[in-house]
Amino acid sequence: MRERTNWRGFFLILVSLLASGCATTATAPSQTYHPELEYLKALHQAGTVTDPQLTAFLMQQFMNANQFQAGIGFFEDLLQQQSARLTPEKKALYLSALGVLRASRADREPLLSRVAWVNDTIDKLETARTLTHNDSFLVRWMTGVVYAQLPDRFDKTGAAFADLQWCADNIDKAPHSGWLREIFYQLAVLYEKTDDHERAREYLQASGYDGFDKAITLTTPYAVNAAKGHTFYPRRLREVVPGKVYNLSGFEFTEYNFIVSKDGRELIAIDAGTRPDSAQAAYEFLRSRVTGLPPLTTVFVTHAHWDHVGGHRYFRQLGTPVRFYARDNFRKELDIISKGSQAFPYAYFFGTEFKAEFITDFRPDVVVDRRTEAIVGGTRFELIPVPGGETVDGMFIHVPEHDVLFVGDFIMPYIGAPFFEEGNLPGLFDAVDTVVSLNPRHLLHGHEPLTRIFNSPTLLARLKTSLQWLHRETMRDIWKWSDRAAIHHRNLVPPSVYQNPEVQLPFLIMRENVINRLYDQNIGYWQPDQQGMDALSQKEFGSLLTDYLDLSEQDLADAIEKMLESGDHELAARTTAWALARYPSDTKLQALEENVFLKLMEKYQEFNPFKFIIYSESIRRETPQLRRFQPDEGR
Repeated sequence: MRERTNWRGFFLILVSLLASGCATTATAPSQTYHPELEYLKALHQAGTVTDPQLTAFLMQQFMNANQFQAGIGFFEDLLQQQSARLTPEKKALYLSALGVLRASRADREPLLSRVAWVNDTIDKLETARTLTHNDSFLVRWMTGVVYAQLPDRFDKTGAAFADLQWCADNIDKAPHSGWLREIFYQLAVLYEKTDDHERAREYLQASGYDGFDKAITLTTPYAVNAAKGHTFYPRRLREVVPGKVYNLSGFEFTEYNFIVSKDGRELIAIDAGTRPDSAQAAYEFLRSRVTGLPPLTTVFVTHAHWDHVGGHRYFRQLGTPVRFYARDNFRKELDIISKGSQAFPYAYFFGTEFKAEFITDFRPDVVVDRRTEAIVGGTRFELIPVPGGETVDGMFIHVPEHDVLFVGDFIMPYIGAPFFEEGNLPGLFDAVDTVVSLNPRHLLHGHEPLTRIFNSPTLLARLKTSLQWLHRETMRDIWKWSDRAAIHHRNLVPPSVYQNPEVQLPFLIMRENVINRLYDQNIGYWQPDQQGMDALSQKEFGSLLTDYLDLSEQDLADAIEKMLESGDHELAARTTAWALARYPSDTKLQALEENVFLKLMEKYQEFNPFKFIIYSESIRRETPQLRRFQPDEGR
């Protein structure tokens, strides 16, 4: 095989890095605070991390911030300071993360020592594989991605194929399906390298990418499509309770759940989806895969948000009369979200095919104002109003016969949609108590990541303790007249998070949003840092840069490039907005805007899907769905 000689191409692992990040000059230090990075560092320094994802996320955050040398030093210190108590798996994860960071900055090593640097990196990766007996998904993922990009002289192409194919064959050992994206992409690169162009195209299509020039690496299963909106997971049908409870993912923004009644004569749905066409697609898919299902007769609605009632028209016209149950105060929630219907960024959330009238004409047949029992086809359903969380009209649906509890979005991390004034954190705590008291075996949320992350009553009870601590600390800072950024910069980590490793990722996902929601609900329109006292537009801020600081388009582009190199992506995004307000036709600024938002998509892909969607929409960038991961369909 022909040996490749472009060192930059070989060593940009792109786990969370733009190609521009591997400059040969030293990277300028970051000027902004990175809450996610600091949180993950604190957890690892405490030595309490047990979730392998968190180590991979820490590595990704170091890379996204272009802090390669800091990341290398951090993992080397962990290996030295914690050596006496490291399990083989944890040591292997640290070595693998260290290996990826080292490989990603290999082109910054002096030419004469570069080969030795790479060989030492390979030794670390091989040690990691040995420690885990070649049976750790994340270890082999990291090793395979590095080896796929090494020059032929290191003779690792075969090992790369083996690692990547093993990961593809053992996706059940991965945190979730999104980790397949890079597996498929790197297999495509390898097949292209070996001139097997047909298989290269096949794997490239499977990855969801449309070419070999991708700017970022995604490990998320999320997909964004302007026409169909956002999906959290590839299409999948799960049989939660054999022959009785079915869960469908990937048909649109929300999940679909169906229950077959005890007498086998009625089908019951939980929620009605976002659009009539997606409700139809999910319903027909279910019936095509599960034969002999009875007609749909009942829909229980967990709350009256767009994505839980917007498909009700389809279910209404099926032929058999369908009864809808919802909270008696559903109209209050509809009023909250309908007021902003014209401004809500529907397209990348719900698709351009969504229409506001899909929700405005929703009317339940039965309203529930207290804990109520409903019998459908011999199956008993407990309808339980909950006081808060995401919306004012939340309702749990408990099915004791199957030990299943449908909880809707009560613990949606944003504590209500970020675009509207809603959400009730104390009410969420009360709702957690209800979940704990019922202690269901199966806990099904309204969206796939919620079901995966907030997965048990025990976890929710422990998370509640951490969130109550965060509530107290945030309110104390608010009444001290702290500004919002200062609260985030405190890196608030409750002691209970260190004591309960299973809540470390859920708490990280909740933390920023809890602080933001409490701050929004308790501070007036004049804020402590004087935000809100003026009404300056992006264009007026742009005048600071151009009319007063006398910066040209090129000056601004140079500054934004430095921000990108330093990992100051949010600062770069704000500056780009100001600059484009003054120079809207400047092509270089437009290209930088795309790079900035891509890096922000990459940064938040595992922590904040709403940011992922908004950043996607800002640059009209669609994220294709994984095209070859449907392991549970038809089971």
